[in-house]
Amino acid sequence: MTNTELLTRADVLRHGRTPFVLATVVHAERPTSAKPGDSALVLPDGTVEGFVGGTCAETTVQLQGLRVLETGESLLLRITPGADTGTEGAPEPGEGLVTVANPCLSGGTLDIFLEANLPPTLAYVYGHAPIARALLDVGRALGLDTRPASPGEPLPPDLDVVVIAAHGRDEETVLTEAARAGIPYIGLVASPKRGAAVLAGLDLTAEQRACVHTPAGLDIGARTPGEIALSVYAEIVALRAQAPRAARPGADSAAPQSVAEGVDPVCGMTVAITPATPSLDRAGSRVYFCGPGCRHAFADDPSRYAHA
Repeated sequence: MTNTELLTRADVLRHGRTPFVLATVVHAERPTSAKPGDSALVLPDGTVEGFVGGTCAETTVQLQGLRVLETGESLLLRITPGADTGTEGAPEPGEGLVTVANPCLSGGTLDIFLEANLPPTLAYVYGHAPIARALLDVGRALGLDTRPASPGEPLPPDLDVVVIAAHGRDEETVLTEAARAGIPYIGLVASPKRGAAVLAGLDLTAEQRACVHTPAGLDIGARTPGEIALSVYAEIVALRAQAPRAARPGADSAAPQSVAEGVDPVCGMTVAITPATPSLDRAGSRVYFCGPGCRHAFADDPSRYAHA
């Protein structure tokens, strides 16, 4: 895969709201098979597309890339053939640098920048009045993936925000569907009296009602459509850290997950456990390896690695 093909693939992933890590070799001390400019993508399922070195270097990039997807924080990865550097993959304080001793490396050192590419918050706005248009404009200015929506339109599994500024049109249907789908933030733009009346008439549980905010937005004395939109997004930002997103059916198909890890008993490398990770059964448990070479070595003489 050429860099042009890789970047085209990255654009497709962004358009499809699939998170990924772009890994780019920025420095290489020979002997290494990778050179500056080589790059690869790490996907949420552990798939690595592209080239950043041999099997062991790729395995390290895969593990650290999945960790980056989990934290959302980019970092510089240094892979060296040296002795143990301490806790494997531990970030060095204040530097954004992670150093990993890779016993499989051919003798050189690689510096690889791992850039997290996470899809922006997805927000649906219902309504056609000036406030709805302002919600779209302000949301986009804030970097959200803000889209106009219509009642009856399917709700994507990664939808985080629903704001209804429809002035009484089809509000109950949208509110009920969004609340039952577990959307983290649901806002109804209405007066306190009308908003309370609408909420009281919904067939929802107490937990589902708690996700509906009406009047939507913080009380900042907003008057114009733009100010009202600003107050709504201010409330969303204020609540974001307090209300971690709840899991919803289908929501985790491409979302970053906690990284399952194992230790290769042959070389001692920490590896990410994915469906494609080389493995063998041993005494009723599963043993994972950095690559086929270590798996073959273990299969030839398991007793040699009985301490693992």
